[in-house]
Amino acid sequence: MQPRNMSMSGVVDLAAVKAAQEAKAKAEQARAEAARNGGGGAVTPESLVIDVDEAGFERDVLQRSTEVPVVIDFWAEWCEPCKQLSPLLERLTQEYNGRFLLAKIDVDANQMLMQQFGVQGIPAVFAVVAGQALPLFQGAAPEAQIRQTLDQLVQVAEERFGLTGLAVDADAPDDAQPAPVPAGPYDAALAAAVQALDAGDFSGAVQAYENVLSEDPANTEAKLGLAQAQLLRRVQDMDPAAVRKDAAEKPGDARAQIAAADLDLVGGHVEDAFGRLVETVRRTAGEERDAARVRLLELFEVVGADDPRVTAARTALARVLF
Repeated sequence: MQPRNMSMSGVVDLAAVKAAQEAKAKAEQARAEAARNGGGGAVTPESLVIDVDEAGFERDVLQRSTEVPVVIDFWAEWCEPCKQLSPLLERLTQEYNGRFLLAKIDVDANQMLMQQFGVQGIPAVFAVVAGQALPLFQGAAPEAQIRQTLDQLVQVAEERFGLTGLAVDADAPDDAQPAPVPAGPYDAALAAAVQALDAGDFSGAVQAYENVLSEDPANTEAKLGLAQAQLLRRVQDMDPAAVRKDAAEKPGDARAQIAAADLDLVGGHVEDAFGRLVETVRRTAGEERDAARVRLLELFEVVGADDPRVTAARTALARVLF
């Protein structure tokens, strides 16, 4: 399951931009708040399955995904396989007893969400964990396969993000609501940065993230968001054909290779971007070498320190440096 950052709304596909520790912190905060409120975070079995539309997507899916994995069932009334899969997913949701939520999205009424997830056909099932989208499967898969996929999802959510699910109370009132995730001091500023990214205002996003970091230099989400916004600002006025032609003709030119690496990463070619810059560090010396090394470290920030491709590239960089 390869994560895709949902804050970009289709602008670019970059893996694991929001760090796992940020999601863990929010989950722990929510559990602590529920404990202080006398354990009021319990939900009813019925509330584990929800209908979601575009207006409520951020609240019902993205925000909730910092507490618990949210499985998304893209369906339509006319879809015959959906009539087989949807009841099965609802039954399994009850059986897993709060380890994930099920969000049902009618594609006919929510075309934008369908496009943002890149849904090519239905039924299609995704998950969102800590704001990251994970494609699970398409079509009416066998129950055994679905169980295996859900088990993997629950394991990833718990081990990487600390999301252990919701407490379910069968005797709770039907209108019981889970305790909300407490708002952080910089949530509004971070939300403004995301909105600027979605609007293509990359300079505005850079400024918003820098504002957060000026007050909280250790803010993980702001640091990673800033790296992403700076990358997008750098490439927005590039001529891709000219950049790639320049890089192909000048393999030892650090400036040309750095620009091409930025394009590689924005296009989702993470290993190509890293490999290009490691090779540039190997080929060059002095200021050019240092410029390639610094850009590589900046791109590590975009992808996220816990990504295995970053770990591999750090090892490769160490080999050529030492």
